Amino acid sequence: MLDRIISNKKNLEHVLDNLKEGIIAHDLDRHIFFFNREAEKITGYDRHEVLGKDCHEIFGSPLCGERCSFCNGKPSNVGDKEYSVNIVTKNGDDRRIEMSVTMMEDGDGRIIGVLASFKDLTDLLKLKIRAGKLNNFSNIIGRDIKMLQVFQQISDVAGYAYPVHISGETGTGKELVATAIHNESRRAESSFVPINCGALPESLIESELFGHVKGAFTGAVRDKKGRFELAHGGTVFLDEVAELSRHMQVKLLRFLQEGTFEKVGGEKTITVNVRVISATNKDLKKEVQKGRFRDDLYYRLNVIPIHIPPLRERKNDIPLLASHFLNIFVENQNHGPLNISKEALHLFMNYHWPGNIRELQNAIQFAIVNCNGSIITPNDLPIEFKNVCSTGAKKGPSKKLHPDDVKNALQKTGGNKTRAARMLGVGRATLYRFLGENADIIEKFVLY
Repeated sequence: MLDRIISNKKNLEHVLDNLKEGIIAHDLDRHIFFFNREAEKITGYDRHEVLGKDCHEIFGSPLCGERCSFCNGKPSNVGDKEYSVNIVTKNGDDRRIEMSVTMMEDGDGRIIGVLASFKDLTDLLKLKIRAGKLNNFSNIIGRDIKMLQVFQQISDVAGYAYPVHISGETGTGKELVATAIHNESRRAESSFVPINCGALPESLIESELFGHVKGAFTGAVRDKKGRFELAHGGTVFLDEVAELSRHMQVKLLRFLQEGTFEKVGGEKTITVNVRVISATNKDLKKEVQKGRFRDDLYYRLNVIPIHIPPLRERKNDIPLLASHFLNIFVENQNHGPLNISKEALHLFMNYHWPGNIRELQNAIQFAIVNCNGSIITPNDLPIEFKNVCSTGAKKGPSKKLHPDDVKNALQKTGGNKTRAARMLGVGRATLYRFLGENADIIEKFVLY
């Protein structure tokens, strides 16, 4: 009986039409022969618009983005794939979907087409972010409200090709965010090419970025592709972009404006399709004001700005990050369980983390080497944390502040409230409250 029901085409279509997943199937020529009701709902296209048509023509581009296996002819087998991708609906809305792709075979085992099922995750992701139910996103660890906002920004910009500029202190994870934007985009199957603009010597950086032809300079024994050409179809990440010389800023500006360049020593104009993501630990706007960075390049790069908060402003993530780094060690080294004591975690929570997440990772690695048991204690931590014992915030009732002590602390720290609070052994909120009640101190110092 069940076989008879399923073998009936109308019954099978009725079953597929009532699934809560979009279903699309096409042959080896990309001609769509099935498109269920949920696929209509997610994409905005009516099945009568798509049946019998080339899926690339209907959707304006591959629905699977750069992950499409049918962009260069007919593949013999794409295997089973699962991934997330951003799509653009008929109405121009950006939707985040989870895609599952598998090959279809006939009775003789010959491949005849592809079946893809997909779910719309857009609203679910937004709800999780708003409810604070995410602990990580695209390999980035965090659940602090500021990081959830970064997750939302990554999700929002991933579907577009506009330049993104990431700002944040050293060690905050700017390359991780750039990688996440690439991985969440439709370019994910293409190359992600990072370039550290501050690490390349001035004499080589133009060749590294744009390539060179044979004989262009001493040592150029063959033609070489530059990073932009290697990233065609994917993403270029310009780290420490503020370190570029004025000469290279002009070259980069021209590429951003026209999408073309010439290799060093070459005359042929090359066109590539790449998304540019830049980052710096400097205030790029101030660099413009000081005349060290071109304002026209700044506006070209800073189309979509994303700021990553320092670790001291997202301390709720410290236990999560510490546990993450410990778990990585346990898994990689096949080690027994490792935990961090409450006392050691207390020191972590009261430390100011000038090196941000990179420093936290280093501290965990240092502690692992020193730890003789299964629990990391304060004695296992680097020497910087020994000082936290005497200068960090203390348990128990809030310390009563005296105006003279506050004035001295502000003078020694140049008016920096965070450092002054640490010196006074109180929480920042306590100092803020005290300053709000003592206007004379506020008037005397420039606070920030």
